[in-house]
Amino acid sequence: MNTSFNFLGKSLQLYRYPKRFTHPSWQAWDAADELILDHIQQNQDNIDQTNIVILNDDFGALSCWLHDANIHHVSDSLVSQMACKQNISLNNLDNTQITYIDSLAQMPQQPDWVIIKIPKTLALLEHQLIQLQSVVSAKTKIVAAAKAKMIQKSTLSLFEKYLGKTHTSLAKKKARLVFCEPNLGLQQKPSPYPTVWKMDQEPFTINNHANVFARQQIDIGARLLIDNLPDCTAKTVVDLGCGNGVLGLCILKRYDNAEVIFIDESYMAVASAKLNVQNNLPTQMHRARFIVSNCLEQLENQTQIDMVICNPPFHQLNTITDHIATQMFEDAHLKLKKGGELRIIGNRHLEYPQKLKRLFGGYNVISSDKKFSILSSLK
Repeated sequence: MNTSFNFLGKSLQLYRYPKRFTHPSWQAWDAADELILDHIQQNQDNIDQTNIVILNDDFGALSCWLHDANIHHVSDSLVSQMACKQNISLNNLDNTQITYIDSLAQMPQQPDWVIIKIPKTLALLEHQLIQLQSVVSAKTKIVAAAKAKMIQKSTLSLFEKYLGKTHTSLAKKKARLVFCEPNLGLQQKPSPYPTVWKMDQEPFTINNHANVFARQQIDIGARLLIDNLPDCTAKTVVDLGCGNGVLGLCILKRYDNAEVIFIDESYMAVASAKLNVQNNLPTQMHRARFIVSNCLEQLENQTQIDMVICNPPFHQLNTITDHIATQMFEDAHLKLKKGGELRIIGNRHLEYPQKLKRLFGGYNVISSDKKFSILSSLK
């Protein structure tokens, strides 16, 4: 496993988070990080006391390398924040130089630099560019980067629309830089987020912030799981990886006295879930809790859980992986009461049955179709 980031005279040890799930072929930085850092070194003699806003620094490589500056680490991902904190600590760096900001919070005014790792979700990029409209100055230097194949005309048009004149570098190591010159004369444009749509299985109007999966309609996996929910009457249920909260919302409506804990590592997901309960079932807010957490790490140990419902993701950023599902299952097994149930939905080709059998000793198939299976395991 390559954990030594040696670049431009600096040496750092960098890991993804959680460290114990890091695959030997993964590393915590990429060519886009290197292009950004090389560009800054060439254009900034001394970064001490420089105010830098870094967006979407996946595992903290940029924040660690630039730690002598005043860093504002902006992310929608709690896991990214935890990765950065982990790597700051591992390298004995000054953690007082970094301020962590979630994706819905106000950014600092008039930064010297804005650095953007272009996210996979263009809607998140659009949201962030809209936020930047009101904080950049004419002197702010804006540089973004991603794999070259991710930088399309649609990507560049968003920079032009919200911030100003934009051009790109030549590709190097299959990555490319984007440069943008702030045009303070541009009329500031309102945000189209959260998007709003109506469910057909229940009479709910759903709000989705920019970085939340299924921004226009319910995804087919969640639809099947909604049709196969367990009896949650008077149960404490965790909607794990809640996204916009449609699973927990249905549980609150259908089952009297159920308490639902909505958990996701995305700040926008948890905010969307809270907004959807407030708007659709305002009198049931006392039965709902909302927690930003890496799986169940941030859930209090004393919380008694009867059920965990989840539709596990099988990617982290641009990496296809089942380690998130593995941690979800392990955390569920740890936190559930004896006799408690984990109910999941997943693509049939994934090895979830083997994982459940190893952890819980067995599983039942609740329902299945050509693409998905709904599986249940009891502690």
